[in-house]
Amino acid sequence: MTVTAGRAGMERSDLGHRLAALAKVVELGPGRIDPELLAESGRLLLRAGDRLKLSGEHTVVALAGGTGSGKSSLFNRISGLELSPTGVRRPTTARPHACVWGIDGAGPLLDWLQIQWRHRFARASALDKGESQLHGLILLDLPDHDSIRAITDHEADRLIQVADVIVWVLDPQKYADAATHGKYVAELAGHEAVTVFALNQADRLAPEELAECVVDLSDLLKREGVQHPRIVPTSAVTGRGVNSLKSVLADSVAGRRAAVERLEADLDRVMARLGKVMPEPEAMAVQSTVDLARQEGLTDALSDAVGVPAVGEAMENVYGVRSLDWIGWPFARWAARLRPDPLNSLRLGNLKDEIKAVTAASVSAQPAEVENAVQALADGLTSGMPEAWRNGVRDAARSQLHRLPKVLSEELAEAAPRLDRVPGWWRLTRIWQYLLVALFAAGLAWAAAILVYGVFKLGRAPSETLGDVALLPWIGVMLVSVLGLGLLSAVAGRNFVVLGAGNERERLEREMRRRTAAVSKEMVIKPVEQELTRYNEFFAALSSVRR
Repeated sequence: MTVTAGRAGMERSDLGHRLAALAKVVELGPGRIDPELLAESGRLLLRAGDRLKLSGEHTVVALAGGTGSGKSSLFNRISGLELSPTGVRRPTTARPHACVWGIDGAGPLLDWLQIQWRHRFARASALDKGESQLHGLILLDLPDHDSIRAITDHEADRLIQVADVIVWVLDPQKYADAATHGKYVAELAGHEAVTVFALNQADRLAPEELAECVVDLSDLLKREGVQHPRIVPTSAVTGRGVNSLKSVLADSVAGRRAAVERLEADLDRVMARLGKVMPEPEAMAVQSTVDLARQEGLTDALSDAVGVPAVGEAMENVYGVRSLDWIGWPFARWAARLRPDPLNSLRLGNLKDEIKAVTAASVSAQPAEVENAVQALADGLTSGMPEAWRNGVRDAARSQLHRLPKVLSEELAEAAPRLDRVPGWWRLTRIWQYLLVALFAAGLAWAAAILVYGVFKLGRAPSETLGDVALLPWIGVMLVSVLGLGLLSAVAGRNFVVLGAGNERERLEREMRRRTAAVSKEMVIKPVEQELTRYNEFFAALSSVRR
């Protein structure tokens, strides 16, 4: 008894793990599994939860069959009492009857089975002597499943779904009845461990006819998927085979495993249906995270959609154009203003203003390009997935697509540089160059004074240095040096501008890409990874449900 109880406990524990995994499948399955199959799985979970909470010491055995098969007669024969009304040509059992061997603890189970009190019978008297092997049996006499009374048909269906063991009572004339085989037997293929076929009314057949019926019924059941049918010829009239049937029932009762075996068989049937629409879980595992290469690919595509390279190039050009106003050699700048603008001759309009406008305007993402980038990421991740899950990942990737272009535009507009910002070294260079201009102008004035007072003697010099002709060569050298310094500083400044413009462009593009990556991570990558995690959890649970 201890060994049996221990094994039953282990079986219940194993069944509990499978049911928990099925609950996970039901939780993650909406939108991915046929709703009818999902609903059936949910009903199985509810039924299993109810049955496992009730008495494990009792085994519910239902006698099921069509009108005239002799269920009630066999029920009375097994119980040894006239408990259930009998009839040959019309249904007489409108409500299920129950006979219980060992009533203690069976009440809640009978309540769950919805057996009315007046139809409950207990074998707890001297009559039970010699039948201790049936202690724990709850034998049900079901209404005919093919009755024209709708209520009895419903009752039979309900109890066939919840009984631990089903004994199909068949008579020799209708043992191949399509209503029984098409609606129940074929549907419950795989339930051999909890299904028995009683070929009743065997007293009507000669021994050779009975043997032929058993063989024919066995072949029929095998064709319907019942690989190892247990067929017991019985006669409620003569009592033939009843002890054999009671022995089969006693084995189920003693094992205390029928309830678990029934639920496992139901679980296997659900998994067989799931297996038709879902591939083997082991072959379907994917990474739950989007790899770095795909993330960078999405960032690049979204950056292109927003126009980050174009903004960076425009920024570099604007930087160079604006620098001319600050670090160009003043004499060259003034001379350039006197020359006609070659761009005007090309009728390109004010290109400088247009370049500035590129970065001054708000950054705008192109919705079509954003959508293509997101779609490409989803397609790359879902290769080989079942169609329902491919659609799920695509939906997750596109879940915030309607907001993504606007969010990208707003985020990157904040990163656009201020065009009125002037680097400090530009201002110092400008001061330096105007000092050189002032020094050059002073040198010219000094040389002119020497020419007036020292060379052409047009008056008396107010100072000796303004009339000293010997200083003219030195003043010339100073003027040339000032011009040289001005030109050198202009060339050096220009080189620094080119270098600075490149750095500014790189910094801007790097900042925009960082912001683009952050937005795509939050609005695309994260929902996709959640769906991939759900996908892996679903198939892991599916693998756990399968044995």
